[in-house]
Amino acid sequence: MSKLTISDAADKLGVSKEAIHNRIRRGSLHSVVENGVKLVILGKEDGTQVAAKKASSQKNSHNSDDRYYKFLEEQNAKLQHKVETLEGETRTLRDQKEQMLIEERIKIENIYKEKDEQLKNIINAISSKFMLSAPQEISIGADDEAYEAEIQPREPKESIENRRLISLNKYLKSKNFSKKKISKIKEKFEVSSKEDPRIITIGKKYYIDLQKYDYSDFSI
Repeated sequence: MSKLTISDAADKLGVSKEAIHNRIRRGSLHSVVENGVKLVILGKEDGTQVAAKKASSQKNSHNSDDRYYKFLEEQNAKLQHKVETLEGETRTLRDQKEQMLIEERIKIENIYKEKDEQLKNIINAISSKFMLSAPQEISIGADDEAYEAEIQPREPKESIENRRLISLNKYLKSKNFSKKKISKIKEKFEVSSKEDPRIITIGKKYYIDLQKYDYSDFSI
């Protein structure tokens, strides 16, 4: 059993001075006054209680640390899972982007191939036209109109339709279409000429390939 001042007793028990005074008032601690100084009487039981409280506090602190570390491990595992998921999604998006680029490149290559084919057809058609329509020196007199008509006959419709490449105007003239219908057909060609590979454009003229393509959607 020992006698301690209020301050020393508070330090030993690990509480505040106010707590010591409260315990004295409640009677859970005994005190005496010596030489005008209030002293707290502490026995072995009080020391044992203090040690038990410290041990309990340490145990609670240890348990709290364990729970905290476990919580951190769980959060770390969740974050790791999210990172792996995002990496997988990133790889998928990258693969999709590469596939889209490949498909676009193939489309562009096909467009250029079609344009090259159209250009070849145009060159062949122009070359054939020049070869077939080479100028001939024929003397025609004033009274030879019948003979002129004979050497420059109008092309039959069948021969026009059997050509590989023909101008749109020439084809429409060979048909018995009304002016209104011809105007509508030309408007359709003008709208579709930039995107439709069937339409071959030279300057402001349109050419069609009747042997290779079907133009029924243009009403011809």
